[in-house]
Amino acid sequence: MAKRKVMAKVPHMDPVGSVGLLVLRLVSGGAMLFAHGWPKLMKFFGEGPVKFADPLGLGAVSSLALATFAELLCAGMLVIGVWTRWAAIPLIVTMAVAVFIVHLNDPFSKQELPLMYLSAYIVLLLAGPGKYSLDYLIKK
Repeated sequence: MAKRKVMAKVPHMDPVGSVGLLVLRLVSGGAMLFAHGWPKLMKFFGEGPVKFADPLGLGAVSSLALATFAELLCAGMLVIGVWTRWAAIPLIVTMAVAVFIVHLNDPFSKQELPLMYLSAYIVLLLAGPGKYSLDYLIKK
């Protein structure tokens, strides 16, 4: 009689949990990419001097480049589900800077959106991309 391998049910790998992670990746990654990353890319290559916040003292151009990298490239990686956990890290850092440095003294209404993004990216860092991602296909 062959022994059957018993695996614990992993919540983020069951079909319903994976659909939830897919929706979270598509919405949080897609919204970041198109509403924030793409406009920053256009600002980066726009005419005239770069005007952008410098919350960490790196310079406006460097700050804009780092934010653009996170909000465009890393958000795109979340959407397709490739290197998801790694892609979430720059997004977490960017949103933490937005919430806890840039908008620290602003009303909650200004902190709310980056805080929501921050929460979503922390969940994706901890849970991973789920079954419906390129990460899962590559591992398989």
